[in-house]
Amino acid sequence: MAQLYVSDHKAKVGLKGGRVVIKEKKDLTRSIPLESLEGITIIGNAQITTQCLGECLRRGINIQYYSAKGAYFGKVSSTQHVNTNRQRMQMKLTEDPEFSLGLAKNILAAKINNQIVLLRRYQRTSEQVIEEIDAMKILGKKIDQGTNLPEIIGYEGIIAREYFKGLRKLIRNSDFKFSGRTRQPPKDAFNSMLSLGYTILMNDIYGAIEGRGLNPYFGFIHQDREKHPTLASDLIEEWRAVIVDAVAMSLVNGYEITIHDFYKDDVTKGVFLKKGGLKIFIKKIESKLNSSMRYLSYVDHSLPYRRAIDAQILQLCKGIEEGNPGFYQAITIR
Repeated sequence: MAQLYVSDHKAKVGLKGGRVVIKEKKDLTRSIPLESLEGITIIGNAQITTQCLGECLRRGINIQYYSAKGAYFGKVSSTQHVNTNRQRMQMKLTEDPEFSLGLAKNILAAKINNQIVLLRRYQRTSEQVIEEIDAMKILGKKIDQGTNLPEIIGYEGIIAREYFKGLRKLIRNSDFKFSGRTRQPPKDAFNSMLSLGYTILMNDIYGAIEGRGLNPYFGFIHQDREKHPTLASDLIEEWRAVIVDAVAMSLVNGYEITIHDFYKDDVTKGVFLKKGGLKIFIKKIESKLNSSMRYLSYVDHSLPYRRAIDAQILQLCKGIEEGNPGFYQAITIR
Protein backbone atom coordinates (compact mmCIF):
# COMPACT_ATOMS: atom_id res chain seq x y z
CA MET A 1 0.00 0.00 0.00
CA ALA A 2 1.25 3.48 -0.90
CA GLN A 3 1.04 6.92 0.67
CA LEU A 4 0.73 9.62 -2.00
CA TYR A 5 2.40 12.98 -1.32
CA VAL A 6 1.49 16.01 -3.43
CA SER A 7 3.70 19.06 -2.83
CA ASP A 8 3.38 20.94 -6.14
CA HIS A 9 1.24 23.98 -5.30
CA LYS A 10 -0.35 24.00 -8.77
CA ALA A 11 -1.13 20.29 -8.88
CA LYS A 12 -4.65 18.95 -9.37
CA VAL A 13 -5.61 15.53 -8.03
CA GLY A 14 -8.48 13.77 -9.77
CA LEU A 15 -9.92 10.37 -10.60
CA LYS A 16 -9.88 8.50 -13.91
CA GLY A 17 -10.54 4.85 -14.64
CA GLY A 18 -9.97 3.61 -11.10
CA ARG A 19 -6.74 5.56 -10.72
CA VAL A 20 -5.85 8.73 -8.86
CA VAL A 21 -4.34 11.11 -11.41
CA ILE A 22 -2.04 13.98 -10.43
CA LYS A 23 -1.57 16.75 -13.00
CA GLU A 24 1.41 18.93 -12.20
CA LYS A 25 3.12 21.87 -13.86
CA LYS A 26 4.30 21.65 -17.47
CA ASP A 27 1.54 19.07 -18.14
CA LEU A 28 3.41 16.40 -16.16
CA THR A 29 0.95 13.67 -15.18
CA ARG A 30 1.35 10.68 -12.89
CA SER A 31 -1.18 8.21 -11.54
CA ILE A 32 -1.63 5.46 -8.97
CA PRO A 33 -4.26 2.69 -8.70
CA LEU A 34 -6.87 3.36 -6.02
CA GLU A 35 -6.60 -0.18 -4.65
CA SER A 36 -2.91 0.34 -3.84
CA LEU A 37 -3.45 3.69 -2.11
CA GLU A 38 -3.45 4.02 1.67
CA GLY A 39 -3.60 7.80 2.03
CA ILE A 40 -3.09 11.15 0.31
CA THR A 41 -1.06 13.96 1.82
CA ILE A 42 -1.48 17.44 0.35
CA ILE A 43 1.37 19.84 1.17
CA GLY A 44 0.61 23.41 0.12
CA ASN A 45 -2.15 24.55 -2.24
CA ALA A 46 -2.76 21.54 -4.49
CA GLN A 47 -6.41 20.85 -5.35
CA ILE A 48 -8.40 17.62 -5.21
CA THR A 49 -11.68 17.00 -7.04
CA THR A 50 -14.94 16.20 -5.27
CA GLN A 51 -15.19 12.97 -7.25
CA CYS A 52 -11.78 11.83 -6.03
CA LEU A 53 -12.54 12.95 -2.48
CA GLY A 54 -15.80 10.98 -2.41
CA GLU A 55 -14.23 7.78 -3.73
CA CYS A 56 -11.41 8.03 -1.19
CA LEU A 57 -13.93 8.36 1.64
CA ARG A 58 -15.90 5.39 0.32
CA ARG A 59 -12.72 3.28 0.34
CA GLY A 60 -11.46 4.53 3.72
CA ILE A 61 -8.50 6.42 2.22
CA ASN A 62 -7.61 9.37 4.46
CA ILE A 63 -6.59 12.75 3.02
CA GLN A 64 -4.27 14.93 5.10
CA TYR A 65 -3.55 18.63 4.63
CA TYR A 66 -0.33 20.47 5.50
CA SER A 67 0.85 24.02 4.89
CA ALA A 68 3.79 24.59 2.56
CA LYS A 69 5.96 24.87 5.71
CA GLY A 70 4.81 21.48 7.00
CA ALA A 71 2.26 22.67 9.59
CA TYR A 72 -0.59 20.19 9.94
CA PHE A 73 -4.06 21.59 9.14
CA GLY A 74 -6.30 18.54 9.46
CA LYS A 75 -7.64 15.54 7.61
CA VAL A 76 -10.67 14.20 5.78
CA SER A 77 -11.48 10.66 6.85
CA SER A 78 -14.28 8.13 6.69
CA THR A 79 -16.26 7.09 9.78
CA GLN A 80 -16.73 3.52 8.55
CA HIS A 81 -14.30 2.06 11.12
CA VAL A 82 -15.85 3.60 14.26
CA ASN A 83 -16.32 1.00 17.02
CA THR A 84 -18.49 2.52 19.76
CA ASN A 85 -18.16 -0.42 22.17
CA ARG A 86 -14.38 -0.32 21.95
CA GLN A 87 -14.38 3.44 22.44
CA ARG A 88 -16.58 3.16 25.55
CA MET A 89 -14.06 0.74 27.08
CA GLN A 90 -11.20 3.02 26.02
CA MET A 91 -12.76 6.11 27.64
CA LYS A 92 -13.54 4.21 30.84
CA LEU A 93 -9.91 3.06 31.13
CA THR A 94 -8.57 6.59 30.70
CA GLU A 95 -9.93 7.15 34.22
CA ASP A 96 -8.14 4.07 35.58
CA PRO A 97 -4.77 5.23 37.02
CA GLU A 98 -3.42 1.68 37.31
CA PHE A 99 -4.03 0.94 33.62
CA SER A 100 -2.55 4.28 32.53
CA LEU A 101 0.52 3.87 34.74
CA GLY A 102 1.17 0.34 33.49
CA LEU A 103 0.88 1.38 29.86
CA ALA A 104 3.06 4.45 30.42
CA LYS A 105 5.87 2.46 32.04
CA ASN A 106 5.77 -0.05 29.17
CA ILE A 107 5.92 2.59 26.43
CA LEU A 108 8.45 4.89 28.11
CA ALA A 109 10.81 2.00 28.91
CA ALA A 110 10.78 1.09 25.22
CA LYS A 111 11.30 4.72 24.20
CA ILE A 112 14.38 5.03 26.43
CA ASN A 113 15.79 1.74 25.13
CA ASN A 114 15.31 2.87 21.53
CA GLN A 115 16.93 6.25 22.17
CA ILE A 116 19.96 4.60 23.77
CA VAL A 117 20.30 2.13 20.88
CA LEU A 118 20.22 5.00 18.36
CA LEU A 119 22.91 6.91 20.28
CA ARG A 120 25.12 3.83 20.31
CA ARG A 121 24.65 3.29 16.58
CA TYR A 122 26.01 6.73 15.76
CA GLN A 123 28.76 7.06 18.37
CA ARG A 124 32.35 6.92 17.12
CA THR A 125 33.79 5.77 20.45
CA SER A 126 32.19 4.06 23.44
CA GLU A 127 32.97 7.12 25.59
CA GLN A 128 31.42 9.75 23.30
CA VAL A 129 27.92 9.77 24.83
CA ILE A 130 28.53 7.60 27.89
CA GLU A 131 27.47 10.34 30.33
CA GLU A 132 24.15 10.86 28.61
CA ILE A 133 23.44 7.13 28.33
CA ASP A 134 24.29 6.52 32.00
CA ALA A 135 22.00 9.37 33.07
CA MET A 136 19.19 7.98 30.90
CA LYS A 137 19.58 4.52 32.44
CA ILE A 138 19.46 5.89 36.00
CA LEU A 139 16.35 7.94 35.27
CA GLY A 140 14.81 4.99 33.44
CA LYS A 141 15.00 2.98 36.67
CA LYS A 142 13.19 5.80 38.46
CA ILE A 143 10.42 5.58 35.89
CA ASP A 144 10.13 1.84 36.49
CA GLN A 145 9.79 2.51 40.23
CA GLY A 146 7.41 5.47 39.82
CA THR A 147 4.01 5.42 41.47
CA ASN A 148 2.10 7.99 39.42
CA LEU A 149 1.99 9.52 35.94
CA PRO A 150 3.18 13.07 36.74
CA GLU A 151 6.26 11.62 38.47
CA ILE A 152 7.35 9.40 35.59
CA ILE A 153 6.54 12.00 32.92
CA GLY A 154 8.78 14.43 34.81
CA TYR A 155 11.65 11.94 34.67
CA GLU A 156 10.97 11.30 30.97
CA GLY A 157 11.34 15.02 30.26
CA ILE A 158 14.81 15.02 31.86
CA ILE A 159 15.74 11.90 29.86
CA ALA A 160 14.69 13.66 26.64
CA ARG A 161 17.10 16.52 27.39
CA GLU A 162 19.95 14.07 27.98
CA TYR A 163 19.10 12.22 24.79
CA PHE A 164 19.10 15.31 22.58
CA LYS A 165 22.32 16.44 24.22
CA GLY A 166 23.84 13.14 23.15
CA LEU A 167 22.35 13.36 19.67
CA ARG A 168 23.90 16.81 19.23
CA LYS A 169 27.36 15.32 19.83
CA LEU A 170 26.83 12.71 17.12
CA ILE A 171 25.99 15.07 14.24
CA ARG A 172 29.09 15.00 12.05
CA ASN A 173 28.01 17.55 9.43
CA SER A 174 29.17 20.87 10.87
CA ASP A 175 26.61 22.82 8.80
CA PHE A 176 23.83 21.44 10.98
CA LYS A 177 23.85 23.18 14.35
CA PHE A 178 21.59 21.51 16.91
CA SER A 179 21.53 22.75 20.50
CA GLY A 180 18.37 20.99 21.61
CA ARG A 181 14.74 20.43 20.71
CA THR A 182 12.82 23.51 19.52
CA ARG A 183 9.37 23.56 17.95
CA GLN A 184 6.58 25.85 16.76
CA PRO A 185 8.57 26.99 14.87
CA PRO A 186 11.75 24.88 14.62
CA LYS A 187 14.80 27.12 15.02
CA ASP A 188 17.31 25.11 13.00
CA ALA A 189 17.44 22.67 10.10
CA PHE A 190 17.74 19.53 12.21
CA ASN A 191 14.73 20.53 14.31
CA SER A 192 12.86 21.28 11.10
CA MET A 193 13.26 17.65 10.00
CA LEU A 194 12.30 16.33 13.43
CA SER A 195 9.16 18.47 13.55
CA LEU A 196 7.98 17.47 10.09
CA GLY A 197 8.87 13.82 10.67
CA TYR A 198 7.02 13.66 13.98
CA THR A 199 3.97 15.27 12.35
CA ILE A 200 3.96 12.75 9.51
CA LEU A 201 4.42 9.86 11.93
CA MET A 202 1.77 11.21 14.30
CA ASN A 203 -0.78 11.28 11.51
CA ASP A 204 0.11 7.77 10.36
CA ILE A 205 -0.58 6.62 13.92
CA TYR A 206 -3.74 8.74 14.08
CA GLY A 207 -5.05 6.98 10.95
CA ALA A 208 -4.17 3.54 12.32
CA ILE A 209 -5.99 4.35 15.59
CA GLU A 210 -9.12 5.39 13.69
CA GLY A 211 -8.84 2.34 11.45
CA ARG A 212 -9.08 0.07 14.50
CA GLY A 213 -12.13 1.84 15.91
CA LEU A 214 -10.43 3.71 18.75
CA ASN A 215 -10.68 7.44 19.49
CA PRO A 216 -7.37 9.30 18.88
CA TYR A 217 -8.34 12.00 21.40
CA PHE A 218 -8.67 9.82 24.52
CA GLY A 219 -5.18 8.91 25.70
CA PHE A 220 -3.61 7.40 28.79
CA ILE A 221 -0.22 9.05 29.32
CA HIS A 222 -0.20 12.65 28.15
CA GLN A 223 -2.46 15.31 29.60
CA ASP A 224 -5.54 16.13 27.54
CA ARG A 225 -5.56 19.41 25.70
CA GLU A 226 -7.97 20.90 23.23
CA LYS A 227 -7.85 19.61 19.64
CA HIS A 228 -4.85 17.38 20.34
CA PRO A 229 -4.94 13.60 19.59
CA THR A 230 -3.63 12.47 22.96
CA LEU A 231 -3.67 8.74 22.22
CA ALA A 232 -1.58 9.31 19.09
CA SER A 233 0.84 11.31 21.29
CA ASP A 234 1.07 8.33 23.64
CA LEU A 235 1.75 5.77 20.94
CA ILE A 236 4.26 7.81 18.94
CA GLU A 237 6.76 7.73 21.82
CA GLU A 238 8.21 4.28 21.15
CA TRP A 239 8.62 5.12 17.42
CA ARG A 240 10.22 8.60 17.49
CA ALA A 241 13.87 7.52 17.66
CA VAL A 242 13.30 4.37 15.62
CA ILE A 243 11.85 6.17 12.60
CA VAL A 244 12.16 9.97 12.59
CA ASP A 245 15.39 10.55 14.53
CA ALA A 246 17.08 7.74 12.60
CA VAL A 247 16.01 9.26 9.29
CA ALA A 248 17.24 12.75 10.24
CA MET A 249 20.60 11.40 11.43
CA SER A 250 21.02 9.30 8.29
CA LEU A 251 20.28 12.26 6.02
CA VAL A 252 22.67 14.60 7.83
CA ASN A 253 25.57 12.26 8.58
CA GLY A 254 25.24 10.63 5.17
CA TYR A 255 25.36 14.06 3.50
CA GLU A 256 22.15 13.22 1.63
CA ILE A 257 20.70 16.65 2.42
CA THR A 258 22.46 20.01 2.69
CA ILE A 259 21.89 23.16 4.68
CA HIS A 260 20.95 24.84 1.38
CA ASP A 261 17.82 22.66 1.28
CA PHE A 262 16.39 24.84 4.08
CA TYR A 263 15.36 28.47 4.42
CA LYS A 264 14.67 30.81 7.34
CA ASP A 265 11.27 32.49 7.44
CA ASP A 266 11.63 36.24 8.03
CA VAL A 267 8.34 36.51 9.96
CA THR A 268 8.42 33.51 12.32
CA LYS A 269 12.23 33.11 12.38
CA GLY A 270 11.61 29.40 11.93
CA VAL A 271 13.66 27.16 9.64
CA PHE A 272 11.83 25.09 7.03
CA LEU A 273 12.55 22.73 4.15
CA LYS A 274 12.62 24.08 0.62
CA LYS A 275 10.74 22.16 -2.06
CA GLY A 276 13.78 20.12 -3.08
CA GLY A 277 14.69 19.32 0.51
CA LEU A 278 11.07 18.39 1.22
CA LYS A 279 11.16 15.80 -1.56
CA ILE A 280 14.42 14.36 -0.22
CA PHE A 281 13.04 14.11 3.31
CA ILE A 282 9.67 12.63 2.33
CA LYS A 283 11.33 10.04 0.07
CA LYS A 284 13.62 9.01 2.94
CA ILE A 285 10.94 8.75 5.61
CA GLU A 286 8.56 6.89 3.27
CA SER A 287 11.36 4.46 2.47
CA LYS A 288 11.85 3.92 6.21
CA LEU A 289 8.13 3.41 6.88
CA ASN A 290 7.89 0.87 4.06
CA SER A 291 11.08 -1.02 4.99
CA SER A 292 10.80 -4.28 6.92
CA MET A 293 11.70 -4.97 10.53
CA ARG A 294 11.55 -7.88 12.99
CA TYR A 295 11.28 -6.08 16.33
CA LEU A 296 7.77 -7.15 17.35
CA SER A 297 8.13 -9.84 19.99
CA TYR A 298 4.76 -11.44 19.21
CA VAL A 299 5.29 -11.73 15.42
CA ASP A 300 7.62 -14.38 13.96
CA HIS A 301 8.09 -12.70 10.58
CA SER A 302 9.20 -9.33 9.24
CA LEU A 303 6.75 -6.46 8.78
CA PRO A 304 7.05 -3.01 7.21
CA TYR A 305 7.18 -0.34 9.91
CA ARG A 306 3.81 1.04 8.78
CA ARG A 307 2.19 -2.39 9.20
CA ALA A 308 3.97 -2.83 12.54
CA ILE A 309 2.37 0.39 13.80
CA ASP A 310 -1.04 -1.03 12.92
CA ALA A 311 -0.17 -4.31 14.64
CA GLN A 312 0.67 -2.34 17.79
CA ILE A 313 -2.73 -0.61 17.68
CA LEU A 314 -4.33 -4.06 17.58
CA GLN A 315 -2.33 -5.05 20.67
CA LEU A 316 -3.64 -1.96 22.44
CA CYS A 317 -7.19 -2.93 21.45
CA LYS A 318 -6.67 -6.30 23.13
CA GLY A 319 -5.33 -4.60 26.22
CA ILE A 320 -8.34 -2.29 26.36
CA GLU A 321 -10.82 -5.12 25.85
CA GLU A 322 -9.16 -7.16 28.61
CA GLY A 323 -8.52 -4.15 30.86
CA ASN A 324 -4.89 -5.22 31.07
CA PRO A 325 -2.02 -2.94 29.89
CA GLY A 326 0.29 -5.96 29.88
CA PHE A 327 -1.22 -7.02 26.54
CA TYR A 328 0.60 -4.09 24.95
CA GLN A 329 4.24 -4.91 24.21
CA ALA A 330 6.03 -1.75 23.11
CA ILE A 331 8.64 -2.10 20.36
CA THR A 332 12.26 -2.32 21.51
CA ILE A 333 15.02 -2.25 18.94
CA ARG A 334 18.45 -3.84 19.28
